[in-house]
Amino acid sequence: MPADTNPTGDIFGGWIMAQMDLAGGVLASRRAGGRVVTVAMNAFEFLQPVFVGDLVSCYGHVVRVGRTSLTLQLVAYAQRAGDPGQVVKVTEATVTFVAVDEQRRPRPVPPLDAPTDEPAPAA
Repeated sequence: MPADTNPTGDIFGGWIMAQMDLAGGVLASRRAGGRVVTVAMNAFEFLQPVFVGDLVSCYGHVVRVGRTSLTLQLVAYAQRAGDPGQVVKVTEATVTFVAVDEQRRPRPVPPLDAPTDEPAPAA
């Protein structure tokens, strides 16, 4: 939306970071089996601008599971509003989440070989 733009008309990087944090939080929560919190944006690279009207899609996968934490590799693509056939990678990020209990204290995450509610990747 226009309210999310910088003076040159590109979407704010902070808006894209927020969308990727939301998408990563969904993935991390499913993998951890409950509430998670973002603890680090380890790496964030803006590759291409996002413009008003672009359709932004975020994807991710778990790259590391610790005792209470998960590190995800996230990527965002933009389908250009003026050319729906043009899809470009706009952002990559590595983000770490920590699983927390009802008192917001760290709790264990199931190991990588444990079953989860995470949907299987499409073939």
